[in-house]
Amino acid sequence: MRRPLRSWMAAALGTIVALGTVAVGAAVAGIAAAQSPPGDAPAGVTNPQRAWQNWTLNCQGCHRPDGTGSTGTAPSLAGTVSKFLTVPGGREYLGRVPGVATSALPSADLAELMNWMFWRFDKEHLPADFVPFTAEEIGRWRAQPLRLEASQMRSDLLKKADESAAP
Repeated sequence: MRRPLRSWMAAALGTIVALGTVAVGAAVAGIAAAQSPPGDAPAGVTNPQRAWQNWTLNCQGCHRPDGTGSTGTAPSLAGTVSKFLTVPGGREYLGRVPGVATSALPSADLAELMNWMFWRFDKEHLPADFVPFTAEEIGRWRAQPLRLEASQMRSDLLKKADESAAP
């Protein structure tokens, strides 16, 4: 007995979808493995995997997986974020930027994410005497979020950081 064309097509489509789902799942797993952090934990990061997951779910949409940012909406962190730790006001600035101050993450998770972010995107400029962010510190700064002034403040702080690093 021959199957009607419609049921044959449905069966074939079901097989294609199932195979496609497996292939997509494997690709996503491969991407996640490539982007997930190595096993060693930087200062202030109890669980690098959790920090990476928080980055992926809360930050990477705008700052991109590699931290290079999105023109006009989210500045690059790659190669620059640790520079803020080298100038007065830079540490506080990072705790008050809109994406940090208004994040839904608890302050402890946010502090861990911030500490991971320095290690992941700008080890080169991380000061030797770096003191990890704490939940209390992040919580205090989140109470005073930056708004329109964030962009100008960023420019001013990075300029100071670059001037102080110049020979």
